[in-house]
Amino acid sequence: MSDPDITVYRLQACPFCERVIRVLNDLDIPYRSRFVEARHSRRDVVKRLTGARTVPALVDERTGVTMSESANIVDYLETTYGEDTAVREESAASAADGGTVE
Repeated sequence: MSDPDITVYRLQACPFCERVIRVLNDLDIPYRSRFVEARHSRRDVVKRLTGARTVPALVDERTGVTMSESANIVDYLETTYGEDTAVREESAASAADGGTVE
């Protein structure tokens, strides 16, 4: 099995981070967690990725998206990987293969 495309930078017991993790689990999206320093001033790895030191931060190598702010991340995950997305992708693939779209 290959490494997951999604990496979440987070703190333990952070409610905003846990919200993102819950959505990843609900959508059955594989991910890797990177726990960061509790001290805001020491989160240089997150700052290099997103321009800020806030968590959660998400990196999606499949789409090239890097972002922070839990609400934005949740919206992104649901839009990109949610059930409605799977139905749209399946319909598009069927249409591309000459199938009909209902």
